[in-house]
Amino acid sequence: MTRLSNKTALVTGGSSGIGLAIARQFQNEGARVAVTGRSAESLKVAGEMLGETALLITSDAGSLPAIDNLMAHIGEAFGGLDILVLNAGIALPAPLEATDESSFDQTVNTNLKGVFFTIQKALPLLRPGASIIVTTSITNRLGSPNFSVYAACKAGLRSLVSSLALELIPRKIRLNAVSPGPTATPMFERFGLPAEVSQAIKAQIQAKSPIGRFGEPNEIAKAVLFLASDDSSYIVGEEIVVDGGISLL
Repeated sequence: MTRLSNKTALVTGGSSGIGLAIARQFQNEGARVAVTGRSAESLKVAGEMLGETALLITSDAGSLPAIDNLMAHIGEAFGGLDILVLNAGIALPAPLEATDESSFDQTVNTNLKGVFFTIQKALPLLRPGASIIVTTSITNRLGSPNFSVYAACKAGLRSLVSSLALELIPRKIRLNAVSPGPTATPMFERFGLPAEVSQAIKAQIQAKSPIGRFGEPNEIAKAVLFLASDDSSYIVGEEIVVDGGISLL
């Protein structure tokens, strides 16, 4: 018997990388899945992989009106939610002196503010026994030059999970987090770095990793599946680190 039979799930930032792997893992375990993404083009590609049963919604994770529209869409299509995965995020790396207010606000809106209000606005849809999983990052515990705003948001999310988990558990809603380490996703390509620079950074990270490689999106998705399922029914407010040991250094 599949672990998510007759469950409904929403995965934000589910059009590629870790989010797409989560959506596919959920489908394989019997869930009906909705995914969001900022790009209609990337959602179209994801839809080809997820099939006709998946609900694809173009949505900006940092916009409150967009979040309202998203929840209205989910309510109409699903009637309620059993699983909510807050995976959407952006990284705009820059040194301190090159970070402007616009990029700061964009990063905070998507990575922290949007997560808080998505949880808030999803509450009327979340059924008793629902599970919420937030994607944090090992940058919430490690120094990350040029990623200071991103890392601060992820640290904020870790704190948010601890506090909101205590608020939500009386409603029979569990909230936990997964903290990925370096993962083989299209993220580096989005930074617009020259290919040789991108490859050099990847080689440095891989050489530093105790396990000697990047993680695969499906490896992160398996941890999320565990937290989404009844297998983790006694886990509340925790963060599972999936990083090949790199945060131990």
